[in-house]
Amino acid sequence: MQIKRLSGAVGAEILGVDLVGKISDALIADIRQVWLEHGVVFFRDQNMSMDQFQHFAQRFGEIVEYPFVKGLPDHPFIIPVLKLPHEKHNFGGIWHTDTTYLQTPPMATMLIAEELPPYGGDTLFSSNYAAYEALSPDLQRVLQGLRGVNSSAKATVTKTREDRVGDSAKEENVRKELVSEHPVVRTHPETGRKALYVNPGHTMRFAGWTEEESAPLLDFLFEHQVKPEFTCRFSWAPKSIALWDNRCVMHNPVNDYHGHKRLLYRITLKGDTPA
Repeated sequence: MQIKRLSGAVGAEILGVDLVGKISDALIADIRQVWLEHGVVFFRDQNMSMDQFQHFAQRFGEIVEYPFVKGLPDHPFIIPVLKLPHEKHNFGGIWHTDTTYLQTPPMATMLIAEELPPYGGDTLFSSNYAAYEALSPDLQRVLQGLRGVNSSAKATVTKTREDRVGDSAKEENVRKELVSEHPVVRTHPETGRKALYVNPGHTMRFAGWTEEESAPLLDFLFEHQVKPEFTCRFSWAPKSIALWDNRCVMHNPVNDYHGHKRLLYRITLKGDTPA
């Protein structure tokens, strides 16, 4: 197994592994350590079936249902991440951490690429560890006393609805707003490192503050979180896999391929209550 870092703050490709055949517990443990260190890991040329993809994901944690999109008929816990040629808005097309509006947000997300446009469609990732650690000690202390209010409705406002309409939508959830409160600074349960835990896609305000009062500080944090030195960029190829840690990483799929189809498949892994 070889490790190729993508940037100084976040992201690494893992080379020299075949995930289609039998995978030892020792290899899974090694991959998990690299993942914990780099926040997001990538694999190339893994020609997996949906059964194999699901089995591989289960080696890292319990698979959970995504609240707004139906899964595949034969694999209900695998959802399509799809943009069709006539569509202008992509799935989750803003910097965000997945579903922080849930009381127990996911630990991790895994994607495998199936069909890609002839250009574009990369995904950006940023380290909330690096963003937190770059703040002044006084601001860090202020933030540790705050809780963020996260809402699924914010995706509607930003025109990046995750509760997609049409055949993929879960009708019972389309009009439902999910809201949760989480610490603005969370401690990672496995690494012990502190990370910012607000995101432009879902965080509306601070608990006990109005949206107007919250906006200046949140806007500063949102801009700070995605400074180039905290980020990496991954260019997809068919059968590439990404596994990222939602407890310390944000992501943003770049919407620069209008007129072309892009299809990936996603699995979500159960997390814990942020603390």
